[in-house]
Amino acid sequence: MTVRRIRKSAIAGSWYPGNPHTLRKEIERFFSRVPERDIGADIVGIVAPHAGYDYSGQIAAHAYRQLKGMSFDAVIVIGPSHRSFFRGVSTYAAGAYETPFGVVPVDETLAGDLIGSGPVVSDMPEVHTQEHSVEIQLPFLQVALGGFSFVPLIMGDQSRNTCEELAGTIVRGVGTKRVLIVGSSDLSHFHAYEEAVILDRRAIDYLVRMDAYGLLQALDDGSSEACGGGPAAVTILAARELRADRAELLKYTNSGDVTGDRSSVVGYASVAFFRAG
Repeated sequence: MTVRRIRKSAIAGSWYPGNPHTLRKEIERFFSRVPERDIGADIVGIVAPHAGYDYSGQIAAHAYRQLKGMSFDAVIVIGPSHRSFFRGVSTYAAGAYETPFGVVPVDETLAGDLIGSGPVVSDMPEVHTQEHSVEIQLPFLQVALGGFSFVPLIMGDQSRNTCEELAGTIVRGVGTKRVLIVGSSDLSHFHAYEEAVILDRRAIDYLVRMDAYGLLQALDDGSSEACGGGPAAVTILAARELRADRAELLKYTNSGDVTGDRSSVVGYASVAFFRAG
């Protein structure tokens, strides 16, 4: 494939190591600390955090370790927009993202199918330039899967309507392909440790019950928090349509468990959605 444009890394060397050897060693070290599981089912989607690896890398590894040895026709990574404000969803429809491990090609056919499957997805490459929520997932995927192609999606708004439209667009665009859907989300932000645990447990309860609407309602009324609640809800909705029927919390913690500062923390969880074999 002739790469027409490459989205350069915005966070290598800061949010995660910029040296490929160091980066691989760190991810493999994270993986080595994840207990072996006999999941007995296909993984359709995951929700994983998007903080710097020093804070949430070990939590993300609990999801990505389950993917080792698997293969997918494509991966769809959905993240929230932290820097740009717009309606709908932006994709990077042609070219590739670059990490220290090399380029990850965009599945241009699938990206085009998503754009053509409804009005919610548009090709807005400029939105992707500095956004970290998609990129942070890619080195884990590169180590777990090896070579793969993907479609990056950044949600400019996380309304119920946008979540429903995006989930439907994904299901129509995917068709019979075997895909992995990744929802990029941290949980509560900057609460004391005990309050954060309460807020996060509510969000996790909705995730493991695959209750996208309950999660969105809790985010709307403030009874829980997740900066990528929309991507998480879309992952649930699309995974259900792709016959996922079970979810499992793989790991939860917050930054207080990492830094020892429990006065103001950020919550992180890894959740997987399974389709019975």
